[in-house]
Amino acid sequence: MRFAGSGDGATIIERLKKKLLLKATPGQVLLLGFAAIILAGAVLLTLPAAVKPGGEINFLTSLFTATSAVCVTGLVVVDTGTHWTLFGQIVILALIQVGGLGFMTMGTFFAILLGRQIGLRQRLIIQESLNQTDVAGIVRLAKYLILFTFIAEFTFTLILAARWSVEMGWQKGFWFGLFHSISAFNNAGFDIFGDFRSLTMYTEDITVSLCISTMFIIGGLGFSVILDLFQRFRGAGRFSLHTKLVLSFSAFLIAAGTVMVFCLEYDNTLQNLSPAGKVLASYFQAVTPRTAGFNTLDTGALRSATQFFIIILMFIGASPGSTGGGIKTTTFAALVVYIRAMVKGKNEAEVFHRRLGQDLINKAVTILILSTALIVTVSLLLSITEKADFLTTLFEATSAFGTVGLSMGLTTELSTAGRILIILTMFLGRLGPLTVAFAMARQKRRTSMRYPEEKISVG
Repeated sequence: MRFAGSGDGATIIERLKKKLLLKATPGQVLLLGFAAIILAGAVLLTLPAAVKPGGEINFLTSLFTATSAVCVTGLVVVDTGTHWTLFGQIVILALIQVGGLGFMTMGTFFAILLGRQIGLRQRLIIQESLNQTDVAGIVRLAKYLILFTFIAEFTFTLILAARWSVEMGWQKGFWFGLFHSISAFNNAGFDIFGDFRSLTMYTEDITVSLCISTMFIIGGLGFSVILDLFQRFRGAGRFSLHTKLVLSFSAFLIAAGTVMVFCLEYDNTLQNLSPAGKVLASYFQAVTPRTAGFNTLDTGALRSATQFFIIILMFIGASPGSTGGGIKTTTFAALVVYIRAMVKGKNEAEVFHRRLGQDLINKAVTILILSTALIVTVSLLLSITEKADFLTTLFEATSAFGTVGLSMGLTTELSTAGRILIILTMFLGRLGPLTVAFAMARQKRRTSMRYPEEKISVG
């Protein structure tokens, strides 16, 4: 009787892994990939070299931080600047970069460097991770995405480094510029200023506020939109319907948000600022809920009406194929267009002289329902596990789902059960509830059989 040696056992394990990956759908590969990166990051952050002397080494804290970094959220239970060493901060920054671009996009980057071919299966996974409708040109998009990301991050690193080197010196100023540039572009919201201050000391600093906000707005537009803008600038073709919807609805949300924050907070958190400072702070606070997570105003000191309005902005989030979360601007746009068509008695949703397909509307409605159900469930559970009012728990749940990172102060006070809930919410929010649902569900073969139609009363 012959027993397999250790080498044979390793070969069998590798074969099993390959079979599992071949059978897995692109959504399942993304789910497993993100989970593996989070776990690896948590292990690295648990090392003594990652925590400053006197800091507690706790796996749940490391897992929470790694999840927040990979899911580009920014919610933290320990202060990033005072708890983690330089090694720990580098690990967090690497997790942010991989999480923002997507591990398949980063894998594509290294495959290109090594001269390897990108197969159809890899292209399908990249398509899923970038939320694209077509696999054609997906590798080209990934190449432009990586190139643009590095150029943008390096450019704003130099600008921020020049600003902060005045008060910190060039070495520290460059590190702060690099960290916050990558964190901003990937809509992560992590900062290393210490004491959970974020950017509150730069409320009226136009250089810092505009650089950081410009970075996370660009990162939140979606890379297909950026490519479309670049091609339009070169005079090639015209804007796609997707780009038109993203730009128009993003502009509307930014303008409406700025006006709302200015009006609601004029005699509250804005009262001690100059007229120009009031406008700048209102603008920043209006755009940061679009999954950025930085704040120049104390979120906990905002009026309840402002906090609830921010919840709405966090729920909508950024755009598809971007570094941000939420239900996405195009989902919101499709629902608005569809509701307008229903109110006007039209059978089809039309916008910019184009018609939106019923499948797209169905997908938008499904995303809305699943996302709302997730936030309501998590908020309810947090109300049970935490000593906080419902608005605070709703704010926390929405921030985690939208991968925003803003908090009214609950994150650091979360219980063990609360931390696990937020970890799961950040993970589901980054991948998208519909992607996770598809990955978990058993797909059935389509049949041509249809049941008889019967009407019910609604509304």
